[in-house]
Order: sequence, then structure tokens, then C-alpha cells
Amino acid sequence: MKKNAVILAHYYVPDEIQEIADYLGDSYYLSKVASELKEQIIVFCGVRFMGESAKIINPDKIVLMPDLNADCPMAHMASTAEIEKKRKEYNDLAVVCYINSTAEIKAHSDVCVTSSNAVKVIKTLSNKYIYFIPDENLGRYISKMIPDKNSFLMTGIAMSTQR
Repeated sequence: MKKNAVILAHYYVPDEIQEIADYLGDSYYLSKVASELKEQIIVFCGVRFMGESAKIINPDKIVLMPDLNADCPMAHMASTAEIEKKRKEYNDLAVVCYINSTAEIKAHSDVCVTSSNAVKVIKTLSNKYIYFIPDENLGRYISKMIPDKNSFLMTGIAMSTQR
């Protein structure tokens, strides 16, 4: 931290990077840490969406990504075209985005959630229809926990019998 910088590292980066990191954790934990940092330079050792998240919550800080090619396939599974198509189909739709998504997808969503807060957050939404992107497994779990909402996954399957 001598250079007003901090290193954040995800659990799956190589051991030698974990050893020199100031903070080590999952994407949610590291985003939370990033929001509380006083340092002006954040070196984010993880995938691109993590660095994007750190920059969104720290617009005045420098966020560096040592490997710009580090990526997560799930972060690219949803598209803005799919989101806009669903919005046209359902007037009372909330687009709920899992945190492990790109900044572009987050910007087209109504709310961004983590696996630990998704059910609680969605229960507070007044919308009848929920379009959960992109994590289908988490979406299926949420739809079981909140049967009074009509939940749609990226596959377009309604997860509730209510209409």
C-alpha cells in the first residue's frame, strides 16, 4: 500500500498472487471491500466483470486488471436484446441480474443481486414478472422460493403457474 494501491484477488487466481494480495475472496466480498477502500488504485486479480464492478462503485479511482483476457462465460450469457424483448412482452417486468454479469447487462437491469440476497431482494419487488439473468440454477432456486412471482429464466420458461 506504499503506492496508494491495493491488490484484490479472487480465490481462483494462482497461489503466488493470492500470497501477495491485500484481500482475498469471492466476487461479492471483493466488491464490498472495493467500496470501502481509501486507496486510489485498485489492482483487481480476477475476471473482467469483477473489475467493472469495482470501477462502477469507485468511479474516481483507478482500477487495473492485470489480465484483460480473464473472463467468465456466464457473464456473457444474457444479452441486451433479450432483455429488451422481454420488456416488450411483459409490462410489469423486473429484470434481476446476478452480480456475476457484465457492466452492460447490469446497466440494462432493474436490480443486481447476489446468491445470498436474491430471494430477499426479489420479495421486495412489486413487479408480477421477474426475468432472472443469467444464472439459470440460481433462477430456478429463486422461483421455488418465491412462487407468487412469475419468474422467467433466460430459456424463457415460466417458473410459476400463476399468470
